[in-house]
This record gives sequence, C-alpha cells and structure tokens, in this order.
Amino acid sequence: MKRTADPKALAGASQVAEVLTEALPYIQKFHGATMVIKYGGHAMVDEELKQTFARDIVLLKLVGINPLIVHGGGPQIGQLLEKLNIPTRFVGGMRVTDDDTMNVVEMVLGGLVNQDIVSLINTQGGRAVGVTGKDGKLITASRLEMRDPSQTATTSEIIDIGHVGEVKKVNGAVLDALMSQGFIPVVAPIGVGDDGEAYNINADIVAGKIAEFLGAEKLILLTDTPGILDADGNTLTGLSPTEVDQLIKDGVIQGGMLPKTQCAVEAIQAGVKTAQIIDGTVPHALLLEILTDAGVGTMIGA
Repeated sequence: MKRTADPKALAGASQVAEVLTEALPYIQKFHGATMVIKYGGHAMVDEELKQTFARDIVLLKLVGINPLIVHGGGPQIGQLLEKLNIPTRFVGGMRVTDDDTMNVVEMVLGGLVNQDIVSLINTQGGRAVGVTGKDGKLITASRLEMRDPSQTATTSEIIDIGHVGEVKKVNGAVLDALMSQGFIPVVAPIGVGDDGEAYNINADIVAGKIAEFLGAEKLILLTDTPGILDADGNTLTGLSPTEVDQLIKDGVIQGGMLPKTQCAVEAIQAGVKTAQIIDGTVPHALLLEILTDAGVGTMIGA
C-alpha cells in the first residue's frame, strides 16, 4: 500500500530535521563535556518550565553531555519560615541563618526542593541523584565573614549572620564517581565545616566553585532576566572579564546581577571555558543556548 505524506506533517518534520542538523556541530563539540547549571528563579516555580527543564537535562545527557545541577530555594525557605513563625532578616542580601533557620534550610534545600528536582528528571527518563555538600564532604565550607556595610572600610566590624558559609574546597571525586556511572548529580548548596557544622551557601557561588574544581566546559546560570543589560536595557550577548569589570565600575551591573556576574568571571579566570547568564523564563532555554545558533542570554569568555 502506497503511503501519502500529509503536507503539513511533512513541513513540520522538515523543520524538526533542520533543528537537529543545526544542533549536530554543537553535539559533536560538547560530547563528553561537563556543564554546571545553576537552576533557580521562575524556571523552578512555573510547572511548564519545570517540565521543559527536566526534559532538556535528560536530552543533554542522552547526546553525551554531562549536566550537573546546583539549585537554589530561597523563596521556598522563606515560605516555610513564615509558616513556622520564624522571623527572617537579611544583611547585605544574605539571610541571617541561626540554628532554627538552618534546620529549615536543610529541610527545604536538602529535602523538599532537591528531591522534587530529582523526581522531575527521573520521571522524564533521566538518572538523577540528589546530594548536599555534606555528602562525602562534597563541599567543605567555613563561616562567611560579613562586614557592616554602613561603616567605612577602616572601621567596619564583622557581623555575625550565623550559618552562612563560603566554599573552601570541593571534593570533585564524589561528583566524578556519580557522572562516570551515568548519573546526573543534583546538588543542594549546603556545606560542612571541619567541625561538622552545616552552612547555607549562595547557590550561584556553589555552582561557580564546582565548575572551577571540575574544570567544566560551561557554567550556566539561569535567571529571570534576558542576561546582562547595558544602560539602555539591551542584552549584552558576549563579554570578556575586562568588559565586565568596566560595567561594574560604571554601575551598569548592580544589585542581584552583581554576585552572579562576579562568580561567572571568577570561574572563567579559574579555567572554565565560558560562563552564561541566560533567561530561564524562555522555554527550552538550555537547549537554545547550548545546541543552537540562537542565544538567550549573555556569554562571558576569556
């Protein structure tokens, strides 16, 4: 029996074939490469975006790329603290984390959020494994010293903001062991001190440090904006660390974008090939950025 192709279906299939052809050089280029992806913002809340993110991660793994996810969870932590009537206070953008707050942080990041992401990826056919920085001493941390921003540099005092940490060391062997067996690590940004104390660490910083210690091909930070914007609100698609420094000095990069940009630059200076700050509100943002000629954010390279 002769088969007659539906012209509309054929046109759609041809479009898919063109996309796959466009993706081929990128698949070849990045086959076997490690990419550290900071997952957060609207992409972690919107149900449709959560599903597309999980499918994108599974597809990247299937074409030979090694994705590693570091996730945030600030809004979820805030919601549970409010339910438990635990007051929240911020200093210099950092959540003051006392013992009670740290218990909630571990519950939300290491439990609820982490396992939700693992489940999403596994439901789409992936093999995700959730870990925190405490597992296998993955992230050794120390207490972050926060200086009072209201005082001068010569007289500033250190403010105690509790269990807020900074990364001292990443045990890459833990992640290498998982990825070598075909697993997708999903990392909660909780570190552990030499004394066993737990620390809450900014997820962007954790992602950057993991990318550095693994010598990753890419560091990708998902945000709720189109990337780094110039003074006129236009997306800057490609920048060098020197250009980023100038934009910071000029006050163009500021607020919440500042720490993201700084950790991206530090990763580049430590040997990561490229860092991308991309718009996670765009469906399939990861695939568009990695496997097509189209960009959905800002790339920072050496």
